[in-house]
Order: sequence, then C-alpha cells, then structure tokens
Amino acid sequence: MKSIEQENTTISSSASFKLVSKVKDYFQLIKFTLSFMVVFSTVVAFLIAPNEQFYVRDKITSVLLLFAAGMLVTGSANAINQLLEKTSDALMKRTAKRPVASGRMGVNEAGIFAFLTGGAGVFMMWWYFNAESAMVSLFSLFLYGFIYTPLKKVNSVSVLVGAIPGALPCLIGWLAAFGNGTIAWTGGWVLFAIQFLWQFPHFWAIAWLAHKDYTTAGFKLLPADKGPTRFTAMQSIIYSSLMIPVGFLPYYTGISGLTSMYVMLGCNLWMVFASVLLFKRMDAASARRVMFSSYFYLMIVLLAMFANRTVL
Repeated sequence: MKSIEQENTTISSSASFKLVSKVKDYFQLIKFTLSFMVVFSTVVAFLIAPNEQFYVRDKITSVLLLFAAGMLVTGSANAINQLLEKTSDALMKRTAKRPVASGRMGVNEAGIFAFLTGGAGVFMMWWYFNAESAMVSLFSLFLYGFIYTPLKKVNSVSVLVGAIPGALPCLIGWLAAFGNGTIAWTGGWVLFAIQFLWQFPHFWAIAWLAHKDYTTAGFKLLPADKGPTRFTAMQSIIYSSLMIPVGFLPYYTGISGLTSMYVMLGCNLWMVFASVLLFKRMDAASARRVMFSSYFYLMIVLLAMFANRTVL
C-alpha cells in the first residue's frame, strides 16, 4: 500500500514539476521582463492621455484589459523573434537556454502560441478600445517580428527599424484612451518621439556589452563594423542630446506641466553625461552605466509626466 502511495506521490510531483517547467518556458518565450517594460509604457501613456473620455467600465478594469492585451501582443512578437532566431540563440551564451533554442519547446508549439496570443491581443485592442489602437498594435507586431528580426543579420540599420515598434507602445496607449471618435494624435506622437530616441543609447549600450555574443551569432547591431568604437559612443551622445529638445515637447504641447519638464531635462542631461563618459573611457563599466541609466530614465520620465499631466 505504501509503495502505491509513494508511486502516486512521485507521479504527482513529477507532473507538478513539468507544469512549473512549462510555465517557466512560456515566460521565457514571451521575455516576460522585457514585455512588462513595454506594456508599462503603454499603460502610462494611456493614463497620461485625456482618458476620462473613455473607460470600458472603470479605470482599473480598463488598465487591466490594456495590460493583458499589450502582454499578448508583445509576447507574440517576442515568440516570433525566438522562432526566427532559434539557431542564432543557440550560439549565444546568454540565449542558449531559451525554450526554442534549447529544444525544450517545439517550433510548432511556439508558432501556434505566437499566432493565438497575437490574434487575441489585437482583437482585445479592437473590441475593448478602438480600431486605431488595434491596427497600430498589429503593425508593431509585424514590423518587430518579420522585418526587424531578420534585418538584424543584414545591416545595423535594423536598430533604426526596431526603434519604431519599440516606441509604438506609447502611441498605442495614447490611442487606446479614446473611444471610436475623434482622436488627437499629437500627444501620442510626442510620447512616441521620446521613447524612439531613448532606444538608441539604450540598445547600443546593450550591444556594446554583448558584442562578442552578437558577433558569434552574426548580428550587426552597432553602428560601426569594427565593434565598440568611439563612433558608437559619439552616436549615443548625439541621440542623447536630441532627447533634450524633444523633452520640452510634453510641456509645450500641453501634455504635462513645468515640474515634469525639469525632471525630463535633468534625466536627459544625465544621459548625455553618461554617453560622454563612455566616449572618454571606452570601457564596459561606462557602457553599463548608460544601459542602467536608460532603464531608470524611461521609468522616471513616464511617471513624472503622469504625475504632472495637464490633459485631465
């Protein structure tokens, strides 16, 4: 009797372990942390917009629905990315353990998951919010999954192309704040511009640190063919500097107030400073400073605009 009970316990434990492992694989497939950051910008943009014009039921319900739809669309894009890059991922130390690259998840399973989640996410945007936000979501999914992803092995212009779907979540969140009526696009494009420029120093810092891995996989992501050079650092300075004038737009277009403008100015000056240090020192520590600064930058800037929004 004890033997049968022990066997049942073992089977139950094994099934639980497989379930937990499968859930972890799906979390890796959608790149949960990255997806969460992307959807964070979508939700904050939604809350910055004059969204008192439209709520599905109430503010909390609308935010939860937007978060769920955003996670589905973004997760689908990341799943497509891993499907197309399974061979390249297997060559890199930092990505070799991803579910598709390691063989723990089949291509068909990942493909069906990407199709279902992407379709569900776009449908939710259309059903609960509006056609504009749904169409931009679909465009972003397509551009990231099927244009940016294969382009990474062709030319470093892929970073410019990838920055478009990388910034569209802000526009999507803004558009989702309106019903099926007249939409004021200006504020959405301002938020798009901020996140668009932010991505260049952010991504080049990551590519600087992971250059050997990326080169092994055949990715061309730095602006200089010779790898991390002063040219790359100079590009980071240029784009960080462009963020300064763009940082004044939320105030002058009436999206947010004076306080958030000064917060953004301070953050933008810090990004320039970090990029200048990278140019001077040309080391991994300086690249890491740019990378982590960019993470904090986006969170601080978006929350500052939300806290000091004027389009109520």
